[in-house]
Parts: sequence; structure tokens; C-alpha cells
Amino acid sequence: MQRVIQRTTSARKQALRRSIKAQERQELLDRIQIKRARKDFGAALSSQFQEARKNRWEDWEKGPLAPMRDSGLDRTTYGGLQGSVLHPPRLPKHEQRRHVLFAEGDRVCVIRGQDQGSINVITQVNRDSETVLIKDVNMRDVIIPEWAKDRMAHQIDTQPQSFPVSFSDIRHVIPLEDTETGKMQQVIVKHAYAAGPYNERAPHSKLPRYTRYVSGLDIEIPWPMEEDPTITDGDMDTSRMEVEASTFVASLAEPPMPSTVIDELRNKYSRFRTRHDPEYLRQKMTEDYEKEYRETVSLSTPTTDAIKLRAAKAIERRNARLDADGNMQLPNATITFINKHFKKLDFAERQSILGPRLAQARHTKKRNAEKAAAKDAAKARRAERESKKAEARKASPGPQETKAKSQNDKETS
Repeated sequence: MQRVIQRTTSARKQALRRSIKAQERQELLDRIQIKRARKDFGAALSSQFQEARKNRWEDWEKGPLAPMRDSGLDRTTYGGLQGSVLHPPRLPKHEQRRHVLFAEGDRVCVIRGQDQGSINVITQVNRDSETVLIKDVNMRDVIIPEWAKDRMAHQIDTQPQSFPVSFSDIRHVIPLEDTETGKMQQVIVKHAYAAGPYNERAPHSKLPRYTRYVSGLDIEIPWPMEEDPTITDGDMDTSRMEVEASTFVASLAEPPMPSTVIDELRNKYSRFRTRHDPEYLRQKMTEDYEKEYRETVSLSTPTTDAIKLRAAKAIERRNARLDADGNMQLPNATITFINKHFKKLDFAERQSILGPRLAQARHTKKRNAEKAAAKDAAKARRAERESKKAEARKASPGPQETKAKSQNDKETS
């Protein structure tokens, strides 16, 4: 059973690692895509600016001989911009704002650019690129390609359209009461922030849940009103009465669904499965018990018996060579060889070989004797103290004897 649990755990870990790697790869691809889109967007703007500078310089140099650029093939598209600059690239997630304080229907004022000071209503908010489209603000002529002209039934080659404006270039315009005059005035909000309370929105709502305030004054900036969508039932739609009708009554006597349906909903042989059938669990538990039993019981064969017998005999031979202190004894042949070798040596050589060892042995023997004598002396002193204590206890009268003696003294008196 442990193998099944380990298999499921390892499968989950592998799936988690794969998902993390896939997420990291997707993030890398997103960064590459964003970088490429920003590069293309910048290149498109740069090419238009360079061409405009070149044309302006050429017109200034040639004067009356400057070419008429609003004629010929570019007569109908002169001054128009390509549609690629209509959609700024989206920002990476770490550069995006946490709270977007603009919504469709807000009145804003442009504080930078050619249309500085223009006030109008936001028609579209793009959170990815942090830009908005403002009604009749930042209007430019966009060149319509041929395939779009046929599809949209356009007769002209250009169409005026609002270009995106960054969040940093606009400010809220809200009605605020003047504290001195008491009149309502349109005020431009320099800074705003988002905070609670967090409101519940309708499912179709595009507004965020947080509330926005004017920085410093803490005055709430109301969100624009949203219209409820009109839903009309068609011939193929199911009526609300039929949807809300209860057609199933739960019962404790019968299961709500057949037991085999669960295998259809999830893979019975999946590696990620954690709930198993009782029969499968009993089978795995039996296998675990059999494995534990096999580990505790060793299989006996003639070969293993012979190995055990040789090991036991080797242990007996080794124990037979030990002395009473448990030290290994040399065989007689070895002792005889050593004696013969030492007989050949003279006294000085034997003394040089055995002298340090004999001195160390004598020192060890003397030290052991001193330790033994010290222990015996300590035991003797301890026994002497115990005997003195016993004699003192015998000599001193006990509590009963003291009581009897005091009673006799009273009677005598």
C-alpha cells in the first residue's frame, strides 16, 4: 500500500514540476512576445517620425520646388497613419498597476499632448496597455487597407478614429461643492487611490469591487452607472420556471447514482487517484503483510546451512584461543618460534627490544597495584566509620528506654 501512496505522491510532484516548468516557459514566451511587440510598435512610430522629419527638411530646402505629396497615389491617404499604431503593446505583469481607477463612462481631462485641456468621456479602457480611448479626443486619420474596405463597405481610404491615451496623461473630472460659495464646480482630481469597501457587482458588470477616493480629501469618486442588459427569451431558450423546477428528490434508501458512474467521471487507473476500492485496498494490505513476513523469515537451503555451520565452527575455534581475561592466546608453534629467535640474540639486543615494553608493563602493574591499595584503604575507612556509627547507636538509649527511665525517676521522687 505504501508503494501505491508513494506512486501517487511522486506523480503529483512530477505533474507540479511540469506545470511549474510550463508556467515559467509561458512567462518567458510572454516576455519575448511583449518585447517584440514593443519593439515593432516603437519601430512603426520611429519610421513615421523619421519620414515626417525627412519630408519637412526636404520641403524647407527645396522651397517652391518641393514635391506635392498630397497628389498621385498618396492623394487619398496623405497624412493618415497605419493601423498598427492603434494598439499599443501590453505591459508586463510586474509593470501593470494593481488598481485601475478609470472606467467606461468617466469624465476625464487630458493634461499632456496635443489635446491638452480637452474634457470628455472614456469610451474604452485597456488594462493590459494602461490606455483609454476618449470620445472625440486625440483623433487621427487611419489608413484602411483594401481587404477592410471591401468588408466594411467603405468608399474612402481613411477614417478618423480616437487614438489611445495613457493613464498618466489623464485625470478625473468630478463635481465638487465649493466650501466658500457652496456651488457645485467641475474639479480635476490630481491624485486618487483605491481602498475599501469592496462591493459586490452584478455578473455582467465590468466595474471593479474596490472604491476610489480623492487623495488628501478622502472624498469618494463614484463609479459610472451601468445599464442592465436586456435579455429576451427566444423560441429555443428554456424558460426560467422549467430551470428552477425540482426534478430530483434525494433518498437515503437508494444512492443518487449507480456505483459505476464514478469510474466514468474519473479515470479508474489514474496515477493521481487517492481513493480506491475496498477490494484493491485489501489486496495491497495482504501484499504488505506477505512482504513483512518474508523479510522476517529467512529461506533455509543446504548452501545457507553449510555457511552457517562454517561460521559457527569459526566462532568456536576463535573462542577456544581466548584466555580467562578474554585476550587472544598465541599458538604453541608461534611461541616456540619466538623463543628460538630470542635465544639467538644476546642480552643487550633482547634488552633493547623488550626493555621499553617491560618497563611499561611494570609501570602499569605498579599503577594498578596502587589503585587497588587505594580502593582497599577507602573500603577499610568506610567500614570503620560504619562500625563506629553502629557502636554509637548501641550506646545511646532509644526513645522507649528514655521514656521508661524518666518514668522510674518520677516514681522514685
